[in-house]
This record gives sequence, structure tokens and C-alpha cells, in this order.
Amino acid sequence: MRTSALQYLYLQKPVSSVIIICAIALLPCLGNNFYTKGEALEASVAALMLESGNWILPKTASGEFTGKPPVAPWLMTLFSLPQGHVSKFTSRLPSAIAQIVLIGFVLAFFGKRTRFQEAFIATLLLITCPEIRRAGMTAYADMLFATFVVLGLMQLYRWENKLDLKGLPVIIPVLFSCAILTEGFTGVVVPLLVFFVYLLILRKYSLPKIIKALLYAGISSMFIPVIWYAAAYKQGGYVFPDIILTGDFGRLFDLNPGDTGNAPGYVKSVLYNFGALLCGFIPWTVLFIFSLFGAKWRMPGKSFRQIMNDARNWFLSIEKVKRFSIVAAVCIIFFHTVLPGERSMYILSAYPFISILLARYFIYITENRSKVTRIFAFVLTTTASIAFVAGILMMTHAVDFNAIIAGYTTNASILRPVESITGTFASGHVINRIIMAFLLTSIITVIYQTTKRINIKILYATILMTFCLNLFIDGIVMKGFGYDSFPVEQTGHHLKTEKYCSPTNLIPELPGPPADASMIISPV
Repeated sequence: MRTSALQYLYLQKPVSSVIIICAIALLPCLGNNFYTKGEALEASVAALMLESGNWILPKTASGEFTGKPPVAPWLMTLFSLPQGHVSKFTSRLPSAIAQIVLIGFVLAFFGKRTRFQEAFIATLLLITCPEIRRAGMTAYADMLFATFVVLGLMQLYRWENKLDLKGLPVIIPVLFSCAILTEGFTGVVVPLLVFFVYLLILRKYSLPKIIKALLYAGISSMFIPVIWYAAAYKQGGYVFPDIILTGDFGRLFDLNPGDTGNAPGYVKSVLYNFGALLCGFIPWTVLFIFSLFGAKWRMPGKSFRQIMNDARNWFLSIEKVKRFSIVAAVCIIFFHTVLPGERSMYILSAYPFISILLARYFIYITENRSKVTRIFAFVLTTTASIAFVAGILMMTHAVDFNAIIAGYTTNASILRPVESITGTFASGHVINRIIMAFLLTSIITVIYQTTKRINIKILYATILMTFCLNLFIDGIVMKGFGYDSFPVEQTGHHLKTEKYCSPTNLIPELPGPPADASMIISPV
């Protein structure tokens, strides 16, 4: 029997399929304005490297230098070499490629070790969740860092599962070295913590052997970073260790609360990471919450000890890769929860391991409580339909939303975004029409599938609709937002902690001050 093109791609070319899907979701949106000032400031480090030719520790015109680990600026500079300048697209390209690589490896890794359908849905959840998308479409190093950490954890799993900790594969220290040179020493500390807890749970190795394996992996991961740190110290002198201490550890351990404690994006709440996860997985957290209603809740009638024994037996009975995923997710979240400095992006490396657990749960809900999936599909379809109708009204100039909103408020912070959105829709760009066609197709697909009895297709259809809604938001709505330029602050003769300096005029796309001016680059 001849299969359809979609079935062929799913069955024969699954990794290629998700890579193409991820590329379609990311690449067209990389040229949008910078969403935050911090993006433009991060890109300036690469522009400084490209202009000065110093790829170790570039200095500004005022003599100050950047102290951030160099992998992200290196890749931005490398991608910018052919055109001779750093643009929005080339500064975001490393993050986009990192996400595409991560998605492909997540499917390949879990697809070989669990039900393939679960692995496939898990990758689709990752592609459509906003936190992963946001990290893959910005000039920050968070997506690169998460990719190195997740791939390193996968290689640690393979090291234990296939080689029983014999002979350290060279790919492990290489990945962790890249993680260290991307965001600091947490790139090796957190993965080794996960691996340590996982090995203890296995009860397969003695404690001395576990510690020996961790030391081999940790020490070997320091060789490459030490080369850069030594070269940077040679250029930066005695000031450089202070910058590394604050940059690598200050944001996590709050070593300089005066600079980082009140910085945007940093909080001190134990519940912060759990709220970040709920928001980061939208709309799939909505489906999870829907599934809790109507569930049969009853007291187990057992003692606490019996309940804990049952939970332990269940944990030990599940697939080995699921146990590893639970340990990885819990340890990563716990590590960043107990520390004083927090950002939602710190727990980005936990998302792939959570997604495989969510995929299994959603498949169970779809197969056993189909009403939940259908209600969720109805809510999502209603939301998409409202967005589609509003978009059509703005594209056809049938309704003047600017005049309507202006009749209720004169607040410029509200009127400007509305004008930006309506202007983007009214431009009549061909990309806008293609995205609107995709959104309409996904709405029709969900409505059609809800009339059928194959519930799993409803789940796939809602994933398609979420994908199209993301294209709608990132490709049209957010296109007019962001910053074409960034503010300038004159720096002193000393390097300020947690801040990196670079001349603004090194990015031709961004208007800036004369060449002798400098600015503060402060990652958000």
C-alpha cells in the first residue's frame, strides 16, 4: 500500500523532518529587530572581535575589554565573516543552529531508547514551546549553552549504558569544554551533578568508581578552557580574574548583589523556576491542567511509607532512559532553585528531558481520556480563529484598530504597539499571506480531525496549530517590535562588573555614536 508523503517523512526521514520543521520556524524570523537591548549589546561583542581581529579578549576604544566566555561571539563573528559585518541575522544564527541540532539529537537519542511516537511528539513539543523558541531566536548564548549541556548529558548516559564507565569518550570533555566557554563552569558542574545522582540511583558502581569517573570527566573538560583563560589573563592582567569570578559565579551565587541582585531578569523566589516552566511550556501546560479536571482522585488508603515504596518501585520499573530524564530534570531545576540568582533560561537544559515525560503523558491522555484532548483542541481553535479574523481585518483595512484603541486611551505605550502590529499586517507582504494561509489550514485541519475518531491525530493537529500560531506571532505580530539601536553610556577607566564594553558603531545596521564613544554591554 502506498503511503502519503507525510507518512513517508514520519516513518523514513523523521530526523530530517523535524530539522526542516525547526528551520522553517526559526530562520525566517532571525532578521527581526532585536527584541531586547541586551541582544544588540551581545552582538556588539562579536562586532568588536570582527573589527579588531582580537578573538581572545577584544578591547574597546577606551581600553576596556570584554570578559564573557567567547564561544557565542566566536560563532557570531565566524558567520559574519562572509558579509564583513555583524547583522541581526548572523548574531542570532548560532542560537538557531544550536536549537536545530538539539532537536535532531533529542529525536535520535530518545527515538532509539523509547517508543518512537513519544520521542517524535517530544521534539514537536520542544519546537512549539515558547521558551525554546525564544532562546533559538535571540543573540544570547543560552541556547548554545543548553545544547552543549544536553548533548553532554546524553553522551554521559551512553558512556554508562554501553561502556560501563570504561574509557572516557573524547566527545564528553569536548562538549563540556564548549559549555564552559559559553556560560562558565556551571557547564560542567550541573551535568556531573546529574550524572552523580543517576549513578547512585543505579546502585551498580561503588562510590570510589563513581568519583573516579566524575573526576576524569571534569578534569578533562578543563583542558581546552584553560588555554583560553590563560591567553585572556595574559591580555587582561590582574583585572581579568575579578571579571571571571563575577561573570561565571556572581550571577549564580550572588557574589555582587549590588550589581546583579536588582538586575532585570534576576529574582530570589523558590517558586520562580516552577512558574517559568508553566509559562515556558504554554500551551502544553494548559493541556496538562485540563487533564487534572475530571480525573478520579481518591485517597490511597496506605501509609506514607507504603506510598513511598510504591513510588520507588514504579521509578525503578520504568525505562532506564525515563529514569535518567527524571533525574536530569529534577537535578537541573533543584540546582538553579537553591541558588540566589535566577533566570528562566538557566533551566533551559531541563526542557528536553521534561518533554519526553510530557509526551508520554499526553499520549496516555489522548488514548484514555479523549474528551480532554478535544476540549483543549476546541479552546486552541477558538484562539487561533480569533487571531486569524483579527489579522484578516487588519490586512484588508476593514477595521481601524488604531482609531478604536485611541478612543479608549491616549497612553503611548499602548498605542505604539497597536500601530506597529496594524502596520505590519497592512504592509501586504507575501510572507504575511503565507503565514495566514498556514494558520487557516491548521484551523481547518483541527476542525476536521475532531469529527473523526482517531484521537492521536487530534493531538498532532493541535501541535500543527500551535506551530502556525507561533509563526503568526513571531513572523507577523512581533516583526515590528524591538530595537534598531541601543542606549549609550560612557564608561570609566575601570571595567565594571557584570558588564562588557564595545563601541556601538561596529554594527552597521545599528545607528550609534562616533567611534570614540563606548557603551556598556549588560546581559539581561
